[in-house]
Amino acid sequence: MTGLILKDVSKTFGGKTVVDKISLTLDKPGVYGLLGTNGAGKTTTIRMLLGIITKDSGEITWNDQPVDRKTVNFGYLPEERGVYPKVKIFDQLMYFAELKGMEKADATASIQKWAKRLKVEDYMPMLAEKLSKGNQQKIQFMTAVIHDPDLVVLDEPFSGLDPVNTDLLKNIIIDLVKNGKFVIMSAHQMATIEEFCTDILIMNKGKTVLKGNLKAIKSTYPANRAEVDVDVDIKNYIQDANLEIEHERNHQYTLKVQDEQNARKLLQKLVEAKINVNRFEILKPTLNDIFIEKVGAANEK
Repeated sequence: MTGLILKDVSKTFGGKTVVDKISLTLDKPGVYGLLGTNGAGKTTTIRMLLGIITKDSGEITWNDQPVDRKTVNFGYLPEERGVYPKVKIFDQLMYFAELKGMEKADATASIQKWAKRLKVEDYMPMLAEKLSKGNQQKIQFMTAVIHDPDLVVLDEPFSGLDPVNTDLLKNIIIDLVKNGKFVIMSAHQMATIEEFCTDILIMNKGKTVLKGNLKAIKSTYPANRAEVDVDVDIKNYIQDANLEIEHERNHQYTLKVQDEQNARKLLQKLVEAKINVNRFEILKPTLNDIFIEKVGAANEK
């Protein structure tokens, strides 16, 4: 299995290039992060790689075959949510399952399995309009995975979910990867992308501004923060170490770090003063930091 490959893919609408020579490779099961501001070209890229709209140039292949509806068994959770408000949930799910070519008996078994997993069994006979936004979201997720797709594209999958249901969906995504699925995730919550994704691509104005292995990308950046948890006020020590407090609560400090040596000096001074240090960690930039830097720099050009 060679997976999904996009090579120099472009798309133009009305004379405006909205996707400009995008390339990415998913060669093994996992979660790939596709990031960008609104209007960056993410959704257009997703629709091209799923064969929903045609590309103008470049190559898109799945297991060495040109992408179309026949060659890719995909599931898609679009950012634009939509369930039929006046139709019973079970009937909607059956309709989508049959559209994907499932037999009624197999579809019924899959609906029951996913309804139990997502804790929405009681809603199956109800009209969609009776469900909360979060439960409608779970129903839409079911339509994306009910037919056991090989490639699953999730556009803002946690939007509208409370923390309990967010954890539920996170565990399901982890299981999808364990079962050999290829997942592309687009989300604005950078911490979520950081939690799941080994590789990322950041788009801005249709172009790639950064892509690659997230851990390798972060290793190229110097530390920019330190987190310190102590039992007393240490503001004088922080000031003496030429560090700036970004956030502080209950003697738990997040510090801005320009020079990593200053952070190490702070730790040394705290130990010498016999201050109990519950936690001291020097941190690389978060994905959110990197995203803002890259997109901001691209916007200034």
